[in-house]
Amino acid sequence: MTPYFSLANQELRTVRDYLRFAVSRFNQAGLFFGHGSSDAYDEAAYLILHTLHLPPDRLEPFLDARLTDGERNDVLGIIQRRVEQRIPAAYLTHQAFLGEFSFYVDERVIVPRSFIAELLRERLHPWIDEPDDIGSVLDLCTGSGCLAILAAHAFPNAEVDAVDLSAAALAVAERNVADYRLQGQVNLIESDLFAKLGGKQYDLIISNPPYVDAESVAALPQEYLHEPELALGSGHDGLDATRMILQQAAQHLTDDGILIVEIGHNREVLEAAYPRLPFTWLDVSAGDQFVFMLHKNDLL
Repeated sequence: MTPYFSLANQELRTVRDYLRFAVSRFNQAGLFFGHGSSDAYDEAAYLILHTLHLPPDRLEPFLDARLTDGERNDVLGIIQRRVEQRIPAAYLTHQAFLGEFSFYVDERVIVPRSFIAELLRERLHPWIDEPDDIGSVLDLCTGSGCLAILAAHAFPNAEVDAVDLSAAALAVAERNVADYRLQGQVNLIESDLFAKLGGKQYDLIISNPPYVDAESVAALPQEYLHEPELALGSGHDGLDATRMILQQAAQHLTDDGILIVEIGHNREVLEAAYPRLPFTWLDVSAGDQFVFMLHKNDLL
């Protein structure tokens, strides 16, 4: 622990003290918050509560609780790592949330933050009339397996194939699938998109592929540099992976199958590249610019 943080540890005593100190240091350091928390206060509260093994949504009762020597060292240690190494909070705690679902994460996978998760919580209503009739789902670029797991819960009668090019990412996904006891429903496949799927077809294909363009990759805050580069950038305009998906998806969809893909801030570029495709843009919390849907017939 650096002298600055060691000196602080001699003076701080309560949860309230450490919360105030963390917020001040996070703001002073100009940290970037894009991996679960939206500001310094929320991130400081989360890291402190997690480190003290306290409920993540109950800060108030513990604000004036005094910490033991060991607890003070642990809390200040995680604050120091967040400030000095700019490691995203999810990698420090090995935990990320999508709604009510919690997933194990580390630096082998990007921190889950997909808008498709919101759509799966609603079982893709109204685009899918009978969720229980969905028999097969493909999650391309599954990473930590989070969307595949959400899909398995949304469509309990479906067999879910979760594909990723990275064997390291699939090792993380395997842990999450086991945590949710879905080994009999979710199949993990190491493949470059559709390459190893043969002629298999699906009622639903979902994907949150790499979509950051080269200019944006070069300007990413330091926090994002802890994430796998393979999972972020996708060519000059951010659409390399999406192009491959659009090119091959039709042959892997059943007759009434649908494709849902998240593309970040690339709607304008995508529509210019494919002026004849009748994209349906789905409403999520951030608007209707980020996730598109196509039917098999649209792709043909």
